[in-house]
Amino acid sequence: MKRKYYNDAFVGNKDIIASFSKYGELLRLYYPSPDYMQYVDYYHIGIKINDSNIIYLHTDVNNKYKQYYEPSTNVLNTEIKNTYFNLKIIQTDCAMINQNVLLKKYTFINENNIDLNLNFLVHSKVFSSYNNTAGGVIFNNSLIQYSHNYTCATFSKNKLLSHQINNAESTINSGSIYDKDYVGMSADSAISYDVGTLKPDETKEFYLYLYISSGETSLSQIQEEIEKVKRLDANKEIEKVIKYWKKYVEDHNTLNLKSDGSEYMDKIIQIYQRTILLMPLLMNEKTGGIPASLEVDEERDKSGRYAYCWPRDGVFVYNALDYIGFEDMTKKFYDTFLRKTQEKNGMWEQRFYTDGRLAPCWGYQIDETAIVISGAFRHYKHMEKLKGKPDKKFLKDNMRMFEKAVDFLKKYMNHILQKEEKEDLVRIELEKDYDYKNRDEIYKHLSYDLWENTEGIHLYSLATIYGAFEYMIKIYDEVNELYEKNRLKQDAIIKEKKVLEEYKRETKQYILDHLVDKQKNTLLRNTDDSKIDISVLGTIYPFKLFSPKEKIIQNTVEEINLTLRTYSGGYLRYQDDGYIGGVHPWIIATAWMGLYYKAIGDTKKANECLNFIVQSATEHGFLAEQANSDLNERWVIGLAWSHAMFIDLLMFLKNIPF
Repeated sequence: MKRKYYNDAFVGNKDIIASFSKYGELLRLYYPSPDYMQYVDYYHIGIKINDSNIIYLHTDVNNKYKQYYEPSTNVLNTEIKNTYFNLKIIQTDCAMINQNVLLKKYTFINENNIDLNLNFLVHSKVFSSYNNTAGGVIFNNSLIQYSHNYTCATFSKNKLLSHQINNAESTINSGSIYDKDYVGMSADSAISYDVGTLKPDETKEFYLYLYISSGETSLSQIQEEIEKVKRLDANKEIEKVIKYWKKYVEDHNTLNLKSDGSEYMDKIIQIYQRTILLMPLLMNEKTGGIPASLEVDEERDKSGRYAYCWPRDGVFVYNALDYIGFEDMTKKFYDTFLRKTQEKNGMWEQRFYTDGRLAPCWGYQIDETAIVISGAFRHYKHMEKLKGKPDKKFLKDNMRMFEKAVDFLKKYMNHILQKEEKEDLVRIELEKDYDYKNRDEIYKHLSYDLWENTEGIHLYSLATIYGAFEYMIKIYDEVNELYEKNRLKQDAIIKEKKVLEEYKRETKQYILDHLVDKQKNTLLRNTDDSKIDISVLGTIYPFKLFSPKEKIIQNTVEEINLTLRTYSGGYLRYQDDGYIGGVHPWIIATAWMGLYYKAIGDTKKANECLNFIVQSATEHGFLAEQANSDLNERWVIGLAWSHAMFIDLLMFLKNIPF
């Protein structure tokens, strides 16, 4: 597989997400969830003009490109101008709304003064392995590539001109393919169509369909689906997709941003709308799980991969998405995904597939568990404000999950504080309705930090635990009345609240004793080094361990500005960061600083942070994980957490009309 680090654009529906390069090349195609499985090793489109060799649409020295979305939609257009033949091609990509089909429309415009005879070629390679060998078959005018687990069919209403199932790579560059066999054991095959002759100034349209299904679908069933799709009017289907996404944006436009005619405000609106359009493509509709982004690094030669759901990321993302009309999916994230993925001992592991299965992990992170409590309470309060009344059923339905998590956190803090574990009647009462088992005393393990690089005792992690204790007390206050007929439970809640207040006090005291530079009166990121780290701002937002105007915070922020702020206005994660060079500002780090400035009422500096984020966005309005200071290179385009922090910052800036 070739390295494909940059997803420049995305299309999809509730089951499909596909990514494209800025040259219109289909890079990745996922179905039925955004993290599994991926079908396309490569999918190359080319044309043979008159007696030429193949001219690949996504790469040719004579091609010029322009790419844009239909406004407020997930319908992508890539304009390709071949300057040698003066042929203009408009490639339109979208996922049909109610079918597992990627629809590709090609509009050919002859801007030459000679006739152009066009053959259209597809060279497609699907993933194949020893345990899941792929093959190809020509069946009823379609190329069907299949394995035990999946089927991928490429077809058109046009009749096939030729095909090559085996050894297509040996002849495809000539633009002429032929194979006597209709079936073969090759993972890559090619097909061609005769588009016909375009006279000067003439326009022709050609439609290509890419249908995907699970491995259980029989060949005859696939053919039935293909025939159904062929009977549809492709242009009407594209219009249906456009209409669907425009309405989707309208329905989620809760901030009601208005253009003031400036380029800057228009860019903010573009990022805002692109956030609304990207998030449903990333979500697993059945569970609420959401990956950090679509994958960019399958070979893991730059990272540990991205297309997994971290509970921590999910909480940050969904707390922001509540502001823009995704409340139902937020609820599903807690009610389904988090319930399914919690261990019996109360913890959550590092990351999961979006269907809830455990994904490859490399470390234990206590904040993955702690943040769930504060996130759930923030969702609860948001819904109370939105609906005008509290949904206490949401809290009560998830009480078992919350209490198991808090019990695990108490054990973790007992170990940090070197307290003896005491078995008391309160804990027994709170745990009696579920089967409690400790898995290998994992709470005694050293935890990785937020950035998953350093093991130890970290300020950010302790802040999430402090927040969990604080918000669990608030949850008990909200649900106490629901147990008015259960005096024993109410008494247990009263006692547990006192216990949690003591844990809060002890946690904060530990921080003051062990995570403060006494000479500088600044916060330390962990107990082992004094590197400056943006994550210490978690003590303010969202966990409220300190007031933003306390002297220790002001001193810490001054150090952050001296160490982590770049000349472009963006912020690094932490001092001596080595990831992807370690010198590129992060969008979430910059947004975090913006939220701090807003908390102290410094709107000017908050807007400076927002300005960097806006300038870092791609031409389509996607936010990356990080962007270099010159904003000409980005890593992990379409990062869910970056888009979420943008929404958070947007919400708190008063100069944005909403």
